[in-house]
Amino acid sequence: MIEKRTTFEKPGEYPYTRGIHPEMYRNRFWTMRQYAGFGTAQESNQRYRYLLDQGTTGLSVAFDLPTQMGMDSDHPLAAGEIGRVGVAISSLADMETLFRDIPLDRVSTSMTINSTAAILLAYYVLAARRQGVSGAKLTGTIQNDILKEYIARGTYIYPPRPAMRIITDLFAWAAQEVPEWNTISISGYHIREAGSTAVQEVAFTLANAIAYIEAALAADLKIDDFGPRLSFFFNSHNDFLEEIAKFRAARRLYARLMRERFGAKHPRSLMLRFHAQTAGSTLTAQQPDVNVVRTSLQAMAAVLGGAQSLHTNGRDEALSLPTEESARLALRTQQIIAYETGVTNAADPLGGSEVIERMTDAIERSAGEIIRSIDEQGGTLRAIETGWIQNQIQNAAYEAQRKIESGEQVVVGVNRYRTSDEKGIPTFRLNPELEREQNDRVRELRATRSASSATAAIERLTNAAKDGGNLMPRIMEAAEAWATVGEISSAMRTVFGEYLDASA
Repeated sequence: MIEKRTTFEKPGEYPYTRGIHPEMYRNRFWTMRQYAGFGTAQESNQRYRYLLDQGTTGLSVAFDLPTQMGMDSDHPLAAGEIGRVGVAISSLADMETLFRDIPLDRVSTSMTINSTAAILLAYYVLAARRQGVSGAKLTGTIQNDILKEYIARGTYIYPPRPAMRIITDLFAWAAQEVPEWNTISISGYHIREAGSTAVQEVAFTLANAIAYIEAALAADLKIDDFGPRLSFFFNSHNDFLEEIAKFRAARRLYARLMRERFGAKHPRSLMLRFHAQTAGSTLTAQQPDVNVVRTSLQAMAAVLGGAQSLHTNGRDEALSLPTEESARLALRTQQIIAYETGVTNAADPLGGSEVIERMTDAIERSAGEIIRSIDEQGGTLRAIETGWIQNQIQNAAYEAQRKIESGEQVVVGVNRYRTSDEKGIPTFRLNPELEREQNDRVRELRATRSASSATAAIERLTNAAKDGGNLMPRIMEAAEAWATVGEISSAMRTVFGEYLDASA
């Protein structure tokens, strides 16, 4: 049931429809967190320092596919993928290089990593210690959202249930070791990129949140101990008004779920805090300069919808990784919205708009119905295992593509307003020598470390995986003994096995 709105609800008041803070951006802008990472740690470090010099206020790390899949850079299956879609990180040494000369007690870092999230967070915490920064001073977010990998993206390693154990182990460990760190960023972004509707994005994201919360409660964690550190990641797509309403509806629905279903009492447990990224799937290789307009409108929707953090895509991302120039222009887009448009002078500029309020109600109602349907099926894990959620997204994606191909949905420069004299734009080129250099570094690390220390630490991790102890202290020990991503992942793989998608 949707509660009747009253005129008395203000920004910063439950159920936070109008924003989680009373003043919103009048006190502080959202974090301008540009997603970046490519090649080796050295190249990405240079890009991060460039972005910080240009005014970005938070870092966001993209990892390459081998790192995401628990493979070292010199693994045979990693050939050709090193540094392609993100930075290659195989060890603590790489993580130290990645953040060299970047003070981790003064910079908030987000890491888009899931199956190997526990390992990469261990490397990050250890790299900070080697800078003299304690875990208590670290702020940032680890995505750590494995369920959407089974639903929409595919960079999973272990079966769902042991993967959920790793996540809840991280929750418990981080509460003590990195108390200001957001231990999960539950992602609707990739669900939307896979073709879902706005309503499905909200519903499936919150259904995943329910599964994580239930798993944490089953592990004897307390809702108000881990609830304040849960965060979310949403897509900001093309339908301007729908996207604004979507963010408002998600906040309201989540607040009610947390209070009414899980009995959360801490105000921060009830607040849906989210990062937004403009929609990569809407970018076109044709007329790439037009992507600047798309990204600007999507970014404005995220701001009017109350995002806490935002990434704006580069105009060239349908063609390649963004060039330095494109990354700067994307950042400038956020800065213009913040400093020049005046929309930050009101906490909820569109609150009270009849169309926005009506759309907010409709999205909340429809998303709630989908969540109830998932509950009736036995919950999110069961709906993933049967393929129901995946099928819903696939059907929505098919319908969206059908509308584009029929011309019912206009895509400027693609199915209407095409030109015959389009000129190309400069695109990013990755140095092919970087892969060889990264492989050499991994091999040198193995040759120069204490092999006995690394082996002993891996054995202790394997035993913890078998015995049911919290995995994070053992992962930390292995990381500090210079064990690699691949070695740590394989230790757990031998116990948990690997997930094979029956529908693939």
